[in-house]
Amino acid sequence: MQNKKYITKIAEDENLKFHAYLYNLNRKLADRRIDEMLIVVELWNRKHDLVKHFSGGMKRRLEIARGLLHYPRVLFLDEPTIGLDPQTRNTIWDFINALRKNEKITVFMTTHYMEEAENCDRIAIIDHGKIIALDTPNRLKEMVKGDVVHLVTDDNGLAIREIQKIFGIAVHEENDGLTLETEKGDEFIPKLIRSLPVKTLSVGLKKPTLNDVFLKLTGRTIREETLNDNREMTRQFIRSHQRTRR
Repeated sequence: MQNKKYITKIAEDENLKFHAYLYNLNRKLADRRIDEMLIVVELWNRKHDLVKHFSGGMKRRLEIARGLLHYPRVLFLDEPTIGLDPQTRNTIWDFINALRKNEKITVFMTTHYMEEAENCDRIAIIDHGKIIALDTPNRLKEMVKGDVVHLVTDDNGLAIREIQKIFGIAVHEENDGLTLETEKGDEFIPKLIRSLPVKTLSVGLKKPTLNDVFLKLTGRTIREETLNDNREMTRQFIRSHQRTRR
């Protein structure tokens, strides 16, 4: 019984200490860093809980805390904030950026969140296993010429044909509406609305983003491998649900 109690205690409050000692941090420094990390990832009030009781997002935050615990010289992050809420994501990135600046840490990251990639000094866009673009965020966004206009009408099919006939601009269907690229979008929108023989329900204008760059370089259609992954995830969910019901 004594051994069982000891093992349980380790699982509760020694998780990060174990990793701190693996990184050769002395006890005083380890205690300070652990407290610091738990505050950053907002797990301070759960520091004595069993990890097996954590949600998926809490486990993800604990993983990040472990990775940052010893202030590494080079930090590799693979989808670091997937599944985290926006507040936690911002808090973690504020800390990583401060740590990178103060401790001169080099960070390599993979992510599908284009807004998260804005934290990087240089970005490589990879498609089918090959790097198809490599530059700073601002230089990459310059690849998307002009502003992006998003338009919703009561007849998008007719609107596409009219825009292509009148302005000769490529138009894409997206989010129940239409998107197109043009120079000086604020001046172009009034001309566009006046020229269309359909009713405009909404119109929006935005400057190019990394998401626009990614879509421009890789295309807008869903990849077959993505469809296969989604099908496999659905099959696994159904099998798991069936086992649970039994």
